This record gives sequence, C-alpha cells and structure tokens, in this order.
Amino acid sequence: MKKPVRKLVMLCLIYSSAMTFAFAQDVAVLKIWDKAPHNAFTDLIRYRNWFYCSFREAPGHVPRDEAGNGKIRILRSRDGIVWESAALLSSGKYDLRDPKLSVAPGKKLMVTMGGSYYVNGKIIDLMPHVTFSDDGEKFSGPFPAIVDEQVRTPNDWIWRVTWKGDKGYGVVYQPQSEGNTIRLRLLQTDDGISYSLVTDLSPDSLPNESTIRFDKNDNMLILVRREGGAGGLLGESEPPYTDWKWTKLGYRLGGPNFLILKNSLLCIGTRLYAPGGNRTVVNVTTRNGKILKQVELPSGNDTSYPGMLIHRKMLWITYYSGHEGKTSVYLAKIRMKDL
Repeated sequence: MKKPVRKLVMLCLIYSSAMTFAFAQDVAVLKIWDKAPHNAFTDLIRYRNWFYCSFREAPGHVPRDEAGNGKIRILRSRDGIVWESAALLSSGKYDLRDPKLSVAPGKKLMVTMGGSYYVNGKIIDLMPHVTFSDDGEKFSGPFPAIVDEQVRTPNDWIWRVTWKGDKGYGVVYQPQSEGNTIRLRLLQTDDGISYSLVTDLSPDSLPNESTIRFDKNDNMLILVRREGGAGGLLGESEPPYTDWKWTKLGYRLGGPNFLILKNSLLCIGTRLYAPGGNRTVVNVTTRNGKILKQVELPSGNDTSYPGMLIHRKMLWITYYSGHEGKTSVYLAKIRMKDL
C-alpha cells in the first residue's frame, strides 16, 4: 500500500464578496482516495472511535444509464492518515450519490443516499435510499426509504438526516413535473426508514440541498441551497419546528454543511462560486449570515460537498476536488483556535 503524504498549505488574502480578509492560516491537507474515475460528494463522522468518510464512486459526475451508475464507498481510519475501505454499496437500478452519515437509535451507523434512475441521460425518478451497520464493518444492502404517501412524489430526495435524541429530521426536496419548481418539506423519522411530514417550507428560487443542525436551546437551523443564481438561506425555528424565520446569506451555496460553534457562530462549508473558478471554503459567520472569516481549501474545478466534525480541538473536513486533475477526496484539518 502506497504510503500517504501529508501536505501543509499556507493560505492568505482570502477574498469574499462582502470584504477582503488578510490573515495567515495553516491547513493540513491529505488526499485520501482517487481510485475511481470520479470520486465526489463526501461526508464525515466519528463512530466507535473511527473516522468514517462516505462518497460516491462513478465514471463521471452524471450517468446516462445504469452502466454509469454511482456506488457509495465507505472508508474508515483510526488516525485520519491511513484509510481502509469498509464497504462499497450499490443498486442495480439507481445511481447512488450524496451519502450522508449519522448515528441512528440503537447506535447504528446510518447512510442516507439519493437514488436517481437515469435513461438516456434523463432522470426518470428519484428514490431516497438508506443502509445501516451495527458495527461499522458490515452494512445492509441499500434499500428505499419510505416517505408517507400523503407527501410522497415520484421525485423525492432526502439529502441529509440529523438526529435529535431518538427522532431524526430531514428535508426532502421534490422537483415538480408541472413548471420549473421544487417543493421543500421538513420530515421526521423514528427509525431512519419511514418518514412523515412536519411542515411545508417556503423558500423560493428552486431550493434543494439542505442540512439541519440544533443549537443548545433545541432550536432547529436549516441551511438551504437555491438555484438560478440565488444566494443560500438560513432558516431557524423553535420546537415544534413549524414556524420559520429565513435569513438570506448573500452568497450561493453548493453542497452546504455547517456546525454550530460554542459561541453560537456558524462554521459553514460550501462551494465558493468565484470568477476565477470554483473553490471549497469554510466560512465562520454570525447567525444573520455575516462572514467573519473565510478559509479557502486547496481546490478547484468540480469541487465541494464537505463533511465536517470537531475532534481534539481541530476542525476535520473531507471534500472532493478536481484541482489536481481527477476529482479526488481530500481531508483537511484546521485548528479551532485559528477559527
């Protein structure tokens, strides 16, 4: 096995549309996977004292038919340096992508995936999939999640599930056949398999990829990507999560993820749509969306979809990028005191 090499990158003079920051920031970066022609859409979690990283392996970004369908690779590592494959998940019919990791009740490692059925390059239907592992070594075969028939459509995508106690929450986005619209709904689950409606959400401009987090007061926050050049949204609601306040962030999101820091600031990982080319960045922001600090990770071309966690006073970030040619999966570490 080829020994991994760690790179140390100095970043400075980071540009934001709001202002220019001038600061020095050490970011340790390691490429952890590049085996497939296209390796993308990552997530990251700690489970049973291991790091787990999930992502999609495929011939390309979008398939034309079943021959190009993506599979879900699960890696694990004790130290974040040496990684091994724990699973490769596939479906005969569906292209699997955007695998998101969580720990479900019963201390099960859960993977939520989008399933897309393509014919001649066109999506025929969307079906969310899930899989579980009791030990992080053996995973069930991916199978469809069950969305309540009152809200189910032929085009459902539950992008991420976040657990609060024994109840999981996810946002399903549903492209509508009539007109160029997308419906956004908040769902809940007790088992990670069956999902029921909490409330309809109201963002415009084709909302889709959404990440949920909870603050110390049990308020729910949702970070939402929108299309058509529209900036991202940050939603906030108190229990029972049916009345929402929305804040416009002023910049576009791609593959959005975020953590709530101890000082109530947000640490947002996303794609930066820049004139010189796309980048993956980490933004430290206030709850009203003001960027206080921005760290640009070594990245470019097809890039983003960060997985994020805090461990031993470090921010650990997985992401994918094509800046070195082939789209590959990287791990970056930033000291929390620098953020």
